[in-house]
Amino acid sequence: MTAPLFMRCNERLAALSWGETEAPTWLALHGWLDNAASFTRLAPRLASQLQVRIVAIDFAGHGLSNWFPPNIDYAVWDYCHDVLDTLEALKLERCALMGHSLGAGVATLMAAAMPERVSRLVLIDGLGALATEAKDTARQLRQGLIGQRRRSKGVPSYTDMDSAIAARVKGGVTPIDADTARPLVERNAEMLEDGGVRPRTDSRLLRPSPVRFCPEQVLALLSAIQAPTLLVEASHGVLTHRDAAKAAREAIPGLTRRVLEGGHHLHLEVGVVDQVADVIATWWRKQG
Repeated sequence: MTAPLFMRCNERLAALSWGETEAPTWLALHGWLDNAASFTRLAPRLASQLQVRIVAIDFAGHGLSNWFPPNIDYAVWDYCHDVLDTLEALKLERCALMGHSLGAGVATLMAAAMPERVSRLVLIDGLGALATEAKDTARQLRQGLIGQRRRSKGVPSYTDMDSAIAARVKGGVTPIDADTARPLVERNAEMLEDGGVRPRTDSRLLRPSPVRFCPEQVLALLSAIQAPTLLVEASHGVLTHRDAAKAAREAIPGLTRRVLEGGHHLHLEVGVVDQVADVIATWWRKQG
């Protein structure tokens, strides 16, 4: 496997790249609180098997990308500008999108709102955007306003890299082991003068959103997707047994679904990533 190439897509976004510069380009979009290193095990396999170039960006506030200016929060639709800015920087009118978790949600928004920019869609244990029932709008707004006005505690620091990785394993929203977490933590780490480690993550990412789509809006967006779409689910991920996920799957026209044994970060799991790559490559070739 080739080493990834570090790059900046523009003045504010950082990225990793695999494959030849002249090859057809995919954009890879990571999950919440992750970064471009989410694809360090999957991307080189796909680049080799399919002769494509994969550019994985760090979303704003994540990894090595810049934070948003003060007094601005991160809404899921704002990440679409990260995608559009990257397409502009790479001089791409249209490309394939591959997204994991939050990144899968952003990819579906892009494919729905701007179908002329998205040729194909690969979703990894993620589908659509988080939704709030219309009747709960006031409660969601209240939580967001309180969160915005609460003084930030910043991010913690750790004595060494192993401690930082252990903290990610212990505090992760979804289960993850140390080997799977290591690439994510290492890319996100700021090394301190005393030898300690501090995450680069913008603490505003932890605030509740003041506004979310309602379920009906999410389904309407998914039904507007025109690009051929593959969904790779994890058997122990965040989708498989949820009623909302079933409705979301049914909303996407012609969706291809594959379920693999693994956790939410199955595309980073050493024992599963080869299967993920094979499923994606096989589907891709069938699209012609």
